[in-house]
Amino acid sequence: MTRALLRFVQHSIRHEPAGGVTYEAFCTAPGCEAHSGPQEAQETAQDWALGHTGLNPDHDLFRRVFTDHARVTRAT
Repeated sequence: MTRALLRFVQHSIRHEPAGGVTYEAFCTAPGCEAHSGPQEAQETAQDWALGHTGLNPDHDLFRRVFTDHARVTRAT
């Protein structure tokens, strides 16, 4: 018979500034698959969405995605 000792350790997860943040906008108009692609500045993704609506007035709803990095550390 094999025995195991399990020990649970508290951890925390927090935003890691060194990892940066990316911003993306996705057009949600039916049949449209246009998106800004990952951008380092929120304004760049927003400007893309504004321009997309300017060219396609009925494309006025977007899904915005903000991606960050997180670091898990063991509690002391």
